[in-house]
Amino acid sequence: MATPEEVAYEKFLERVRRTVYIDELTPLATAPVISSAFNQFGTVKKVSFIPNYLGPKELPMGVLVEMENEEMTQAVISTVSQLPFMVAGMPRPVRACAAEPNMFVDKPKKPGRTVRFRWIKPNDPDFDKARRVKRLARKHSAENSFMLKKQLEEAEKLSKQQAETAVTHHKKFEMMDKLLYDGVAQKLAGRYDLKGFPYR
Repeated sequence: MATPEEVAYEKFLERVRRTVYIDELTPLATAPVISSAFNQFGTVKKVSFIPNYLGPKELPMGVLVEMENEEMTQAVISTVSQLPFMVAGMPRPVRACAAEPNMFVDKPKKPGRTVRFRWIKPNDPDFDKARRVKRLARKHSAENSFMLKKQLEEAEKLSKQQAETAVTHHKKFEMMDKLLYDGVAQKLAGRYDLKGFPYR
């Protein structure tokens, strides 16, 4: 018979299988915006943002979106992987994949798992291994800082490009509205005998 800890952990794993991890999401996105975007695939049960403890707040965010069942989760992953994800009318190059247990801050303890640690002295046989791991961690930290800088530059470039596109579209619509309001469009329709023109 399963223990209460095993039952709780199995329920947690079911929740993991219903959850999608979304990366590269704009910091301007809110839980209602995300819920509205993913409700087209099914019922969104919960939206959880993954805190960014190390980088600046302008970095793209990661978010966990819990759906009602696994079929909806697979539909989200399949669609977002093939089509651009729209946020506030603008496409975002987000990535979607199945969530993993380590992504959850409220992850319960795995039954039967214990964590042990000990201090290592310089004369310990594992001291050199620990020192190499420490150097590797510093190297990864430096590489991560470099990649975060590039990521911010790409995000800023995309933001400027989208802003310019929005301004261009707005000017086009203003010009079209002015042509209709001034009657120029109707005159051109009459000149070229456009019978299907709706504003004649």
